[in-house]
Amino acid sequence: MGLRRIEARLRRIREGAPPRVLDLFSGCGGLTLGFVSAGCVSVGGVELDEHAAESHALNFHQRAPNKPDELHALPKDILKWKPQALLECLQKYAPKEEKGIDLLVGGPPCPAFTRVGRAKLREVHQHPEAFKRDPRATLYVQYLDYVKELQPLALVMENVPDVLNWGGHNLGDEICESLEEMGYRCAYTLLNAASHGVPQMRERFFLVAIHRQAKADPGFPVPTRTVDFPPGYSGTRMVALKNVLEADGSTKHPWFQLPLKPGANARPAVTAWEALSDLPPLTDHIKGLDRRGARRLDGNLPHGDRSPSEYARLMKEWSGFGSDGRLRDHVTRCLTDRDYRLFERLEPGDDYPKAHALATKLFHQELDRLRRNGTYLAEDSPEYEELHAKYVPPYDPGKFPNKWRKMAADEPARTLMAHLGKDTYSHIHYDSEQKRVISVREAARLQSFPDGFRFAGTMNPAFRQIGNSVPPLLAWAIADELLLRLGVRARTPSPERSPGADLTQQANIRVA
Repeated sequence: MGLRRIEARLRRIREGAPPRVLDLFSGCGGLTLGFVSAGCVSVGGVELDEHAAESHALNFHQRAPNKPDELHALPKDILKWKPQALLECLQKYAPKEEKGIDLLVGGPPCPAFTRVGRAKLREVHQHPEAFKRDPRATLYVQYLDYVKELQPLALVMENVPDVLNWGGHNLGDEICESLEEMGYRCAYTLLNAASHGVPQMRERFFLVAIHRQAKADPGFPVPTRTVDFPPGYSGTRMVALKNVLEADGSTKHPWFQLPLKPGANARPAVTAWEALSDLPPLTDHIKGLDRRGARRLDGNLPHGDRSPSEYARLMKEWSGFGSDGRLRDHVTRCLTDRDYRLFERLEPGDDYPKAHALATKLFHQELDRLRRNGTYLAEDSPEYEELHAKYVPPYDPGKFPNKWRKMAADEPARTLMAHLGKDTYSHIHYDSEQKRVISVREAARLQSFPDGFRFAGTMNPAFRQIGNSVPPLLAWAIADELLLRLGVRARTPSPERSPGADLTQQANIRVA
């Protein structure tokens, strides 16, 4: 019965029907957007966060214009839903011939896989391997349960690179072993979003599996961009690959594919300037018009017609998610005069230690100015401490080297994190005249969300959703490659795919 189901699904998509995709741990829908853009249709998303679940429904499942389907917008806990029951719920109103799924995608939450997450868990539980007992770290088991019951033609799983070195264990191999027993051919690797046209250096683990009945080998898109990565990125990659690579760079892990290198004609990386320079400047803080409290995403700022780069045009014209000429979420945080003073003077690439040193220098300059004017502040006086706080941020520069960073206009941004929901000092705008941190829409641009993609909630939840997402442009490239290998007729090639590269640049493509 299972093989007949697989054969029927294969025949359906190879005859031109769009593949149906279900997104587990969907967030606001970065993976879904990539697969929908590649030619798939969304069955729905499974997401526990209420704002992210609403965003997913708002963009992919509307019952009326700009109104999310209430059923799809409800938060859903994967631990409380059986696969078939969930699918029946999501497809309650779908015609019988459209029910079912073809593809399964998703990224189980990763706090327990990260080195920072493990350290925090040890501290909380007072146990050297407490992170192994964190239920968040076993949500991939629920993902595999969905594979076993729903039997998709293929699947994609995303996570942080540390999933390959989880307590000294390669979880990628363990997942592939389970999938092989279910009848799937598997492959996993590390991909960096900047190598695929995203203006952000974001490294992630990706696993692709295709059912054996499809007679197709899993693989990954060839990088289309050349990127000059900072040393820290290569070091982080090597830590993640510690249990995968041999001393000579080879591997004995049958499912691991060495990250591909860009071709000779690969273009340069998309820069922060290419991603952001056409967006209207935000200068309310300079004019003294800051307002505190919740920053809502209901603005009506004219977008303008200026599109200085191919990337900016893509963000404005993305099919189904293009701009309507107005920006509703180009909002940013209200900060302090201390921070604006520093942001204006920081150089591109400056981090928190340099900001702290500059702040200390400006503080002493102000002390000298006061003394020249006859005002002397004793170091132990309240006035001295008050002035110090107005100039110097309170964080230890030795403990928080990456807390602040001013972006460089001529390179991709560094990794956007979910912590954006709490502060955005890791991404200070490169434009010193604006002297501020990035806006919600700018974060979305750096993550490759098109301008017509809407986020539910207010500013902080939107930042968190963006930081937690898979970059849609990278997801599109992965989906494009997968659909090519499956022989899908309804496939829409990724805008990053080079003309004529479908077969000549790909290795081990086998389609029955």
